[in-house]
Amino acid sequence: MAVRKHIRDLTVRSGEYIGERFVLLKCTDENAPLPPMLPGQFAQLRVDGSKTTFLRRPVSINYVDTSDNEVWFLIQIVGDGSRALARLKSGDSLNALLPLGHGFTMPRGQSDSYLLVGGGVGVAPLLFLGDRIREMGGSPSFLLGARTSEMLLEKDMFRSLGNVYITTEDGTEGERGFVTHHSVWRERRFDMISVCGPSPMMKAVARKACDMDMPCEVSLENMMACGMGACLCCVEKTVRGNVCVCTEGPVFDVKELNW
Repeated sequence: MAVRKHIRDLTVRSGEYIGERFVLLKCTDENAPLPPMLPGQFAQLRVDGSKTTFLRRPVSINYVDTSDNEVWFLIQIVGDGSRALARLKSGDSLNALLPLGHGFTMPRGQSDSYLLVGGGVGVAPLLFLGDRIREMGGSPSFLLGARTSEMLLEKDMFRSLGNVYITTEDGTEGERGFVTHHSVWRERRFDMISVCGPSPMMKAVARKACDMDMPCEVSLENMMACGMGACLCCVEKTVRGNVCVCTEGPVFDVKELNW
């Protein structure tokens, strides 16, 4: 069933820097309740105030607080567009097209155990996912990876939802190495592996999950322009042919992908 899309002028409640490269925007609609959103869906954010940015920017839905009518976006600062978004402050307006795409598979039973694996800013959709899994009676655990401890994001929020396992490439926090090296893989089995992050990381986790006969879904981060399947920028090869990630995904069962 198609999900109704909304264009909303959101009001920024706060913009919080996390280190030097990331900003957490907390936004609300002052005129109406936010539309229903699912973990793994995303928004296309209009960028105002940048002379070099003409297209909206796709950003994962980091968290939805229905009690406060808030939606959060975790922004990585990489270019003019994201720098303009990072300059937004309390009271500013942010035009958003949302929710877009299809999200993660949710628990079917109260005993379902999930391992949510994220790298870098790829952890963004996993916070909302973990919150909803726990709300539905499932059990989320998180495996977060980064090059160094300073690049680990929202650790305290994840710890409020479940067990958190960490790897850093330089060994400054958690176990040294990549997420696929963590000892949790030898100690536990999970009913579902959910992954978002750099493509090499997702492919490595997908191979590991398949080798261990555990279901695995990944949230692809292909380049997007329109977010609605018109521009064909985000096409991905799958077992059923080429599909647009923005409309058929961004979440896919790894068995659908030609990896």
